[in-house]
Amino acid sequence: MPGLVGAMLRDFDPRVAGACRGSHSLIGEALPQEATLRLLSFNMQAGMAMTHLHHYVTRSWRHFLPSRHPRAALDAIADLLRRADIVALQEVDAGSLRSGFINQLQHLAQHAGFRFQYQQINRDLGHLGQYANGLLSRLQPYRIEDHQLPGLRGRGAILAAYGDPADPLLVLNLHLALTGRARDRQLAYVHALIGSTRRVLLLGDLNCTHQELLRSPLGDMDWQWAYGELDTYPSWDPVRRIDHILASKDLTIAKVQVLDQRLSDHRPVYMEVKI
Repeated sequence: MPGLVGAMLRDFDPRVAGACRGSHSLIGEALPQEATLRLLSFNMQAGMAMTHLHHYVTRSWRHFLPSRHPRAALDAIADLLRRADIVALQEVDAGSLRSGFINQLQHLAQHAGFRFQYQQINRDLGHLGQYANGLLSRLQPYRIEDHQLPGLRGRGAILAAYGDPADPLLVLNLHLALTGRARDRQLAYVHALIGSTRRVLLLGDLNCTHQELLRSPLGDMDWQWAYGELDTYPSWDPVRRIDHILASKDLTIAKVQVLDQRLSDHRPVYMEVKI
């Protein structure tokens, strides 16, 4: 395994042309000393709320057309997000027909009171679909990066750096591929992206189980592997743990739980971390 990981890291160096699609330097703010950060990761399925198996058939039209009250589901999600300081969202619609031409990230930032937002559009189908990841934060990072992950187009990573550039806190929002081979390539890329950074929080819909992560290119890093009843999918009867928040060893996990919410076909993951 180490030899395979090493080869992957050489092949998927994040510095290669086209991998980082954009970066922004910002005026960051100092992290509060000995504070607890509240984190939430949620695949919100563009606010479709498919909460039973048969909804994949009976509500399939919502992949293309808006519901009668597109803001109602968003307002319920905004209520959920208010408990967090940093939120990683996957499957956000950036303003197409299916969302009623609402930029969902902007709506959530406004209604849940977040100062900072960053949107990463990974599939742009014009009026038919704007498929995005989103980061919401009550703290201002000093740098934000937009990365295209290896494999078929449509999967990305948002990297936000907080605090002191000499000893940053990195926060990554990921939405990984459905196939194991593609995920391994993407996780090798993320491994190289993190490098030797001491304090890291990795959030997202990773589309793989805890056991797969342990065997992946990220498995040899110093994460605190949380255990317990943390299945997230499907939301109406969770049997798979595919949504995760990982914290590096230099942080202290105070609390982690999967929230009993049925606002999507995934349940959100919530974690409190002492920094």
